[in-house]
Amino acid sequence: MKLNKYIDHTLLKPEATKSQIINLCNEAKEYDFATVCVNSYWTKFVKSQLRNSTVGITTVIGFPLGACSTETKVFETIQAIKDGSDEIDMVINIGALKDQDYQAVLADMKAVKNAAQNKIVKCIMENCLLSKEEIATACNLALEAGLDYVKTSTGFSSHGATIEDVALMNEIVKDKALVKAAGGVRNYQEAIAMIDAGASRLGTSGGVAIVKGKEHNQDY
Repeated sequence: MKLNKYIDHTLLKPEATKSQIINLCNEAKEYDFATVCVNSYWTKFVKSQLRNSTVGITTVIGFPLGACSTETKVFETIQAIKDGSDEIDMVINIGALKDQDYQAVLADMKAVKNAAQNKIVKCIMENCLLSKEEIATACNLALEAGLDYVKTSTGFSSHGATIEDVALMNEIVKDKALVKAAGGVRNYQEAIAMIDAGASRLGTSGGVAIVKGKEHNQDY
């Protein structure tokens, strides 16, 4: 198993500085992670930093709340791809899901997928705010929208990924989409447990510690 290629090396904190983003990119190149995951302000800069590497770029959309308009998410997606993004991680409309306005959630997903063209799209569901039934519904809506991944968390709410949620999501989307576990994956053992539960990608700022068998003690 090439554990490094499961990892989206992540820095989404609002206070992230250019020097920290440069360090993130250098680590991603050194350890050959799957992607670097950043806010859209940094996408174009990260593209320049990752030139001549095999590391992709993931840009978050509607982050971290998911409550902006669909039109805003579409614009963000189009601009992120122009700036060099390879993958899009969009936060779903959580309130609409809880209101059982499933057509609104589905339309939001479909619009971003359409705007992303042939790029990978992952939807962030923020499972800590959802019931198991709502998680299942969101997964099924993501399948209907043709999304590539369902993702557990932003890492900015009350808690991140759990083994139970990853297993549930994998059971629902199996063979039709993939699962990304994000938030709270801090060491090698946790990473392997998430993968064993069905995760095909891990969103974490602790990628270096994980592949080195150490504990990551910072947030996200």
